[in-house]
Amino acid sequence: MRRRVLVRSLCALALVAFCGATATPPRAATAADAAAAPVIDPRRRTPIVDAVERARPAVVNISAEEVVFRRDPVFDQFFRDFFELRPPERKFTRTSLGSGVIVNAEGFVVTNAHVVARGQRIRVVLADERELEAKLVGTDTDADLAVLAVAATDLPFVPFGTASDLMIGESVIAIGNPFGFSHTVTTGVVSATHRSLRTPERTFFDFIQTAASINPGNSGGPLLDATGELIGINTAIYGGAQNIGFAIPAERAAEVVHQLITHGEVRPGWLGFAVQDLDPDLAAALGVETGRGVLVRWVEADGPAAAAGLVRGDVVVEIEGRKPESAQAVDDRLTSLPEGGQLELRVLRQGRDEPLELSLVAEILTPERLDGQAWQRLGIRANAGRAEGPLVLTAIRPKSGAARAGIRAGDHLLAIEDIETRSRADLHRALRRLRRAERAHVAVEHEGMAYRLAIPLD
Repeated sequence: MRRRVLVRSLCALALVAFCGATATPPRAATAADAAAAPVIDPRRRTPIVDAVERARPAVVNISAEEVVFRRDPVFDQFFRDFFELRPPERKFTRTSLGSGVIVNAEGFVVTNAHVVARGQRIRVVLADERELEAKLVGTDTDADLAVLAVAATDLPFVPFGTASDLMIGESVIAIGNPFGFSHTVTTGVVSATHRSLRTPERTFFDFIQTAASINPGNSGGPLLDATGELIGINTAIYGGAQNIGFAIPAERAAEVVHQLITHGEVRPGWLGFAVQDLDPDLAAALGVETGRGVLVRWVEADGPAAAAGLVRGDVVVEIEGRKPESAQAVDDRLTSLPEGGQLELRVLRQGRDEPLELSLVAEILTPERLDGQAWQRLGIRANAGRAEGPLVLTAIRPKSGAARAGIRAGDHLLAIEDIETRSRADLHRALRRLRRAERAHVAVEHEGMAYRLAIPLD
């Protein structure tokens, strides 16, 4: 018993001593404490460290919530077996994660379009852990860029820099939100510039290829050079590979962002011509080496290309000093050209020994010009029909694709591709999308019967 009491007393004394030690007020720091603090060797402060410290506060994490409705397959079968009814759809919230960067003091955030696609609620989280609601300003799916706006003051930002003078092997930095790991920094080098990226749907062109590690969640984040300048927006990784990532160059991203902020959409310049790939038979007929260029398949009579001297049948062998990889790559370059943008071409023309050098200046594609394209390429004229209803086709151009397909004046134009045509503005939006296409899928109503057709574009 005496031994048990002694142990309790010792424990009590130890507890009092521990509590007393923790309860003692903190003493003032001394010179010895300062001397004991870790001292960072200034040689460790590299340009990369300085660049990250300057840019990191402007990088944000983005979450976009999409509300979807679907049926649970288990409950679906249960309702069918016992009630012979289809169960109600259940509401689910799906969240996509990505990165972004604040590019000016007004609070505009740049990210990828695929990060915020279909998001009903978008939130951004800053490096200082502030969480802000974001408003979608506009998107451009062709460039895979989107602009968000956040309402806050004193926001850090990184303005767009220059990517045109990048050197192969130059150090670059990526900052983002890979797999939810906030504000992760990776480094690498520039592996290539003007790189094309082919997907089953289309070819993307003029990317910066980088060896900085980019993973899911990095999309939309900044690519920086060693000085901290914003040289690109990270957008894609090469599946199955390591350290092969792609970024949209700063100049191209800045132009798209400017148009989204100014107009809420991208209004590309118009040159009025289209090209196609040269197959061996066609190249032989034209006396051109296979793979040397692309063929001009049509030129609009009153367009900038015609004014510059380009004619149908010309073979484009250089575009801005580089050999065109494909017709798709040329079309992508034409789409990205802003109003007033200049395009330098070298073309071969039958009957001439030396290539011609042509300079084209893009113009705005006005509603009147778009109406002209509807007549020239589709072979239709249309006016608004009944209130909130589809457009009425008022005229069909003889021998056009629409005429050959059997479309008649008085029919209703329901849709072009996936765009419902309830107004001229809808028709114009569809025509902008068809600028590079060779055929259009249209839905037409004739005497109360709706049908779909594929119309070749002239």
